[in-house]
Amino acid sequence: MKALISKQLVKYLEDRGVEYVFGLCGHTNIAVLAAMSESKLKFINTRHEQIAAHIADGYARAKKQTAVLLSHLGPGLTNASTGVANAALDSIPMVVIAGDIPTHYYGKHPHQEVNLHADAAQSEIYKPFVKRVWRVERPDLFPEILEKAFQLAETGRPGPVLVSVPMDIFSMEVDTALFERLSHHSKSLHKPSLDEVVAEQIVRTLAEAKSPVIYAGGGVLLADAAEELREFATHLSLPVAHSLMGKGAMPDDHPLTLGMTGFWGTQLVNDTCRGADWVFGAGTRFAEADCSSWEPEFTFSFPPTQLIHIDIDPAEIGRNYPAAIGVVTDLKAALTVLLRVARRLYPQGRKDDAVIRKIADFRKEFNAKNVPHQQNDAFPMRPERILAAVREVLPRDGMVTTDVGWNKNGVGQQFPIYTPGSILTPGGYATMGFGAPAAIGAKLACPERVVVALVGDGGFGQNPSVLATAAEQEVPVIWVVMNNSAYGTIAGLEMAHYGTTFGTLFKRGGESYSPDFAAIAKAYGVDGVKITSAAEFKTVLAQAVAANKPFVIDVAMQNEPVPTTGHWNINDIYSPGRRGEVSHVAIG
Repeated sequence: MKALISKQLVKYLEDRGVEYVFGLCGHTNIAVLAAMSESKLKFINTRHEQIAAHIADGYARAKKQTAVLLSHLGPGLTNASTGVANAALDSIPMVVIAGDIPTHYYGKHPHQEVNLHADAAQSEIYKPFVKRVWRVERPDLFPEILEKAFQLAETGRPGPVLVSVPMDIFSMEVDTALFERLSHHSKSLHKPSLDEVVAEQIVRTLAEAKSPVIYAGGGVLLADAAEELREFATHLSLPVAHSLMGKGAMPDDHPLTLGMTGFWGTQLVNDTCRGADWVFGAGTRFAEADCSSWEPEFTFSFPPTQLIHIDIDPAEIGRNYPAAIGVVTDLKAALTVLLRVARRLYPQGRKDDAVIRKIADFRKEFNAKNVPHQQNDAFPMRPERILAAVREVLPRDGMVTTDVGWNKNGVGQQFPIYTPGSILTPGGYATMGFGAPAAIGAKLACPERVVVALVGDGGFGQNPSVLATAAEQEVPVIWVVMNNSAYGTIAGLEMAHYGTTFGTLFKRGGESYSPDFAAIAKAYGVDGVKITSAAEFKTVLAQAVAANKPFVIDVAMQNEPVPTTGHWNINDIYSPGRRGEVSHVAIG
């Protein structure tokens, strides 16, 4: 029996448990759209492919399931590339299915083809950042390629893959047996674990260390291993620091949570990590900003500190720091074994009341210093007050998406996260424009939870048509636009080093300028409020949560720097010889 490939593709996705397909139409993918019109798959239509990719990314993070992105050829594929690259650098599983030129027009340069260096070469564009690229050359090969694509996206270090399909193949018939045989293959592979001998070595090393630290990365959350991490750390009384992407792996109010390391980390966490005799790195790549550009006097010093590094990706072990013990394993499986061994070797656990007191004292002191800013009535508002109000209104398990700038760096440092996986932030690629659409994906994945996007005016202004998708799909996301009429972080950096803010501030006729984002929201059919005083903000936010509708809150914010205690060697590049003297400065 034969059937159209487009219809069999849709059935395959349904059978695989796919609920949403994200994307934008084009003449190369309408056969798939037509097939979806008769299915239970839900197509999330967007006005720009980058928006679709970020929504898919947010959905995959929140749902812990591979997202499917449908793209057109040429400009559709390149528009989506930034969002797909963002997912790739944060290890988010995604299958991108893109229409391609018809097979019978090979070499003729048909409409919208990328062929300046080779014919039928659009798939080459994605090679630098996806795990693999397939171009389907024959219809009978498509089913097998599709199965491989999902398996590769989900296994090892997760990430996006691209399947580029000539548009005529979508409209060809193929034997249904080719798809049916795929149902006999497992859709979930068993992942590598940790043997008892190595587990015992790690547990004894940490239990006997003088000043051990767990360093949790985003891999803990990707592996859904936060509960195992918390139990293991608690049993052995091990303080837990985390990378930006590891935020939320331990609740921020847990007595053993140190906080985020690196340039935007606090003095306590950087000093504790630098002074540790053993660091247990779990699911982290030890990225530049998290590690103060890997310079040993600021955050980590390997050696004399010794490293236990476990990760699903062998390429990350030893990449930036030498590992005394390196293990390739799934984090959830490994931590399960480590916890079992720790309970066997140390039934009563390990106690370190001094570390717990030290963390509690520092947390109290740090929070006390922030209180005046959090209660400041100034308008434009202090960023600390905005974050404090959001935390007060947001439920404990409420989800937050961020962009870049204060809403990423300040949130990482100062905004408490209590539920694992409830903060979605662009870490590896640090993509401006991620937060606003990712919130839609998170809400589609977790409709029962409150979702707030904390974004700057620069990021929100890049793709405001995200509001059209929210309105059409009736997705009740709240966007808090932290509006300083600038690319604020870069403005501060340029002012600190060069004494100018050229190209970083938004001005009209020499005066500070910003669109009215609340009015823009209303034009899209979305509720919007432009805040006029600090006292008003929290009330409006509570109203937005209660409304359970798409809602934009445009709040003017002072351009204040995020406090920094770590280091980033761009300071050395821009101002050599002034180490320690230069940091972000406020822009009046």
